[in-house]
Amino acid sequence: MNRVDPSAAAMVMATRPATAGWRLVLSVFKLRIGTLIMLTAIAGLAIVPDGGATPWQSLVLALSVLVASASAGAFNQYVEADSDRLMARTRTRAFASGALQRGPGWLVLMAAMLAGAVGAAAWWVNLPAALFVLLGALTYAVVYTLGLKRRTPWNIVIGGAAGGFAALAGAAAANPQVGPLGLLLALVLLLWTPPHFWSLAIANEAQYAAAGVPMLPVVVGKARAARTVHRCTVVLVAVSLLPLAFGAGWAYGLGAVVGGLNFLRKTAALARAPHERARAMGAFFASMMQLSAIIAGVLIDAALR
Repeated sequence: MNRVDPSAAAMVMATRPATAGWRLVLSVFKLRIGTLIMLTAIAGLAIVPDGGATPWQSLVLALSVLVASASAGAFNQYVEADSDRLMARTRTRAFASGALQRGPGWLVLMAAMLAGAVGAAAWWVNLPAALFVLLGALTYAVVYTLGLKRRTPWNIVIGGAAGGFAALAGAAAANPQVGPLGLLLALVLLLWTPPHFWSLAIANEAQYAAAGVPMLPVVVGKARAARTVHRCTVVLVAVSLLPLAFGAGWAYGLGAVVGGLNFLRKTAALARAPHERARAMGAFFASMMQLSAIIAGVLIDAALR
């Protein structure tokens, strides 16, 4: 199971400049995803009115979420190296290609990163925030990667709780008694993840099938999966408006409406033409735009308070 395709490894090593070695190592930690999750945590902190977090606590919380997410992302790549080799989208990843060798040292590093992140949040922020940081990382690394990914097409529904826990960590940093705005933002993140990821899975259905991963479009077909994506997006957009009833500001509302309508437009187009890869990718990018608009709205409202 740990054998590496020599041709794949050689291709990666031949095309990678020696000076890019640090980039290879950093790629293991999925820092793009980690940055998005960190921004989600910051949004969770910012959406709480009259929060009590100091600038130092806010910084510690943000870095703790980033490091914990990086640890979970590295664990995912470590565990999934063999199946990653079967997908064009992932076969050049460091562990999958053999550019970096798996070994117990990596697991020790990942565990140390997670322990340090949770410990820092507990010491400098508060225990509820630290607990949510831990739960977010464990949900992605253990529940999703080890427990659900290869067992059920609904894997990402539960795995999506990782992003929700990041929002809860931010809200708990602002106020350990997490209120409705923090809970609703976490719910938005939970509902956002399935249509976001299933859109990408529809675009790459053949690759997931080849790797033996039972993502929704592999199990039920692209047409039914696309309809499910659109229905989930309808629910998501409706729920994303609920924070307005609990004091969320105009900028949040604008982001939720504009981003949500664009996402709905793209998922409706996908439902009409589920076999067009461009439609699936359009829905995927629209999901990113929606989340970015919501986060930006929260931060603008916080700045104007």
